[in-house]
Amino acid sequence: MKEEEKKAPQEAEEKEESASSAKDQEQVEQAPVDFEKQLADAEDKYKRIAAEYYNYRERTAKEKAAMFHDGVRDTVEKLLPVLDNLERAVQSPKDPEDPLYKGVMMTLKSFQEILKGMGVEEIPAKGEKFNPNLHAAVSHIEDEQFGENEISLEMMKGYKYHDKVIRHSMVQVAN
Repeated sequence: MKEEEKKAPQEAEEKEESASSAKDQEQVEQAPVDFEKQLADAEDKYKRIAAEYYNYRERTAKEKAAMFHDGVRDTVEKLLPVLDNLERAVQSPKDPEDPLYKGVMMTLKSFQEILKGMGVEEIPAKGEKFNPNLHAAVSHIEDEQFGENEISLEMMKGYKYHDKVIRHSMVQVAN
């Protein structure tokens, strides 16, 4: 019996070792699958974060550009009355050889060139069809010389910057 008693614990230990080695072997076989899943999850997470960062960069770049353009439009809008006054000064009857007239004319041309270089454009009005997106009608006349909804008189020039209106043209519409 003593031999049987010795063999029983040894057999139990061997069975436990074989069972634990079988479990270890199963874990080793399953481990690559788990690592592959973890790798796929990490790769997916990385791609999502990279896409979010790209979208963030694009969105902030657009916001910066929009803020810049809004600032330019606001500044130009505040300067337009000065341009209007320079144009009125040039239109008043003066001697073209007068140095003051020449100075105002040079200032006006310089101002117009700067605005044009910035991308500010004058909205065409007289002789054009009335467009409520570009023009503000302040009066209406019946005149056979003009077509229907044609602008007969421009009272104040309108301007736009990158296809956005800074100030509508104030016009008189015929027929």
